Amino acid sequence: MANVRLTNIRKSFNKTEVLHGISLDIASGEFISLLGASGCGKTTLLRMVAGLETVSAGNVEIDNRDVTELPPEQRDIAMMFQSYALLPHLSVAENVRFPLRMRGIGNRDEQQEKVKAALETVQLGHLGERKPRQLSGGQQQRVALARAIVSTPKVLLLDEPLSNLDARLREDMQVELIEIHQRLKLTTIFVTHDQEEALSLSDRIVLLNAGKIEQQGTPDEIYNQPATGFASNFIGSANLVPAEIIDGANGPVAKFADGQLLSLDAQEKTRGAATIALRQEDLTLSAKGSGPKARVRTRVFLGARNRYVMTLAGHPLRALTANDLEFADGQDVVLSIDPARIRVIRD
Repeated sequence: MANVRLTNIRKSFNKTEVLHGISLDIASGEFISLLGASGCGKTTLLRMVAGLETVSAGNVEIDNRDVTELPPEQRDIAMMFQSYALLPHLSVAENVRFPLRMRGIGNRDEQQEKVKAALETVQLGHLGERKPRQLSGGQQQRVALARAIVSTPKVLLLDEPLSNLDARLREDMQVELIEIHQRLKLTTIFVTHDQEEALSLSDRIVLLNAGKIEQQGTPDEIYNQPATGFASNFIGSANLVPAEIIDGANGPVAKFADGQLLSLDAQEKTRGAATIALRQEDLTLSAKGSGPKARVRTRVFLGARNRYVMTLAGHPLRALTANDLEFADGQDVVLSIDPARIRVIRD
C-alpha cells in the first residue's frame, strides 16, 4: 500500500488544455473513484498516475516519492484496462504470471505460488489451464484482475473495468471488488462514468467536470450534500428547478416562476435567486392535498417502480414512485417532500 499525491496536474494536447490544475491526496489503502462524463479527463488523469501519459505541469508522488518522470515499470503500480488485454495464446495461469516474469519477481516456484494465490482470490483457481477464449466475459475480467494484483502493487489502477459486462455480472463484480479490496487493502484508483459503481465501491468519490474537480467526498456526502447544480444532476439525476427564496409565513419558502410555493428547511439561510434540487426518489405524488402542483406528461414503467415525467412551473420534473400509484397523462398531481431533503444551490 502507498499514498498518492497529485499536485497541480495539468495536461494539454496540442494547444487544448484538458486538465486544469488538479490537486488530490489519496491515503494509503483508500479506494477512490474518479467519476465523470466522457471527456472530463478522468482516464487521462489515471494514465498520468500510471506513467502512460506525460504530465504537462505538476507532480505525481507515490509512496512519498516523486515519480513524475519515471516510466510505468518503475512506479510499482498495476493497471487493469477496460479491454482486459489478455494474451490469447497463453493459459489463464500464464496470463496472470506474465507481469511477474517481465519484472523478474521471484523464481518459477515462487511465481506459481503467487499465481495460485491471485487466482484463488478471484475464485478462478480451477481454471488456470484454460485459454482466455474458453472463458466467459466475467471470467476474463477476473483473470485480468488477478493479473493486476499478482505482484501486490503499491497502487491498483482500474480503468472502467466493468463496462463490458452485462448488468447482472456488473453487480456481481462490484461485490467481488469490494471484498477483494477489504482483503488486500490496496490503494485503488477506479475510473468510471457510472454513478452507481462509484457510490457502491468507493471510500471517496472525486467528481470531475471539464478537467476540474467539481466536488469530492464520501459517497454519502456526494449524494446527499451536492455542492453544485452539476453535482446534483450527475449524482442521482436530481431535478433542478429555478426559484426565488423568500420568507414565508412559517419560514423560508421557494417561490417558483408560476407563483407556487414550496416550504424549505427552517435553517435555510439563502435568500434571492437560487436553484432547488429535488431527488426523484424523495418526491411524493398524490391526487389531492396542499402543495405545489405538477402536470403529468407520461409514465415510464420500471418494474418495481414508476417514473413520472411532469412539468413544474415550465420545467421538467421526474419522480420515482411505487408501481401501484397510477396517474393519467395530463393530470395535475400534488407534490410533497421532506424539507430537510431539499437542497438549495446558490446561482
